[in-house]
Amino acid sequence: MKSKTINNSFIAAAPVLEDIDVAQILDLYQRGELDIICILGATASGKTHYAVQFAKEINRLLGKESAEIISADSRQVYRNMDIGSGKDLEEYEDIPYHLIDIRDAGYRYNIYEYEQDFKQVYSMLKSQSKIAILCGGSGLYIRAAIESYFAKDKGLKAYYIGLYLDRDERLRRIDTRLKYRLEHSMIEEVRSLLESGVSEDSLLHYGLEYRYVTDYIMGRLTYSQLYDTLSIAIHQFSKRQLTWFRGMERAGIKIHWTSP
Repeated sequence: MKSKTINNSFIAAAPVLEDIDVAQILDLYQRGELDIICILGATASGKTHYAVQFAKEINRLLGKESAEIISADSRQVYRNMDIGSGKDLEEYEDIPYHLIDIRDAGYRYNIYEYEQDFKQVYSMLKSQSKIAILCGGSGLYIRAAIESYFAKDKGLKAYYIGLYLDRDERLRRIDTRLKYRLEHSMIEEVRSLLESGVSEDSLLHYGLEYRYVTDYIMGRLTYSQLYDTLSIAIHQFSKRQLTWFRGMERAGIKIHWTSP
């Protein structure tokens, strides 16, 4: 019997990776064929670092400070939620960033508010002749920003760059990062949020690190259980992110995948 070649999902079959030419993308932008550059990828893929280097290269090519980063992360909007949300603010160096630390922890931010906040920041940057780089892993936030879920305008012309890691490397990075964060104040961060008056229910609502660390602090998990269950949850989350991006491609959005 002949074997059949099965076209598996994006998760199983790696995309064709491209070399990203910043000068070429900048040329498209300057000719009016692009409104925004979007850098996306699963958690722990190095999006912030890549976006910062991309912005620096734009600035070098133009000979002036032109590129700024807009976050598309559903938890980095909250103040004092730094380690668990992976803000890594030191990575931005001298590149300005937006939509980080704009709400108090405990607030229930939503996609409608994000779209409105994004539009305000984007309009400001355009008025200053700045180049906006949208960066994040929250697929719903990315699409709301670029496609305007809650308005009847035509949306933005975007160039999507996706950072791809093979499964083993993706999971290795997730586990290495998780171990580091647990050993470097992530538990203390969550305990401090609880002591400041942020409700347990709010932290459980934020999910992943905040949910499982709260369970640990409340005595519902041992430290070993915390690491094991949280590791599995983040692995599953990263797979859902990639599934979302695959859905964007099925909807006709071209993502230029590259190695971080």
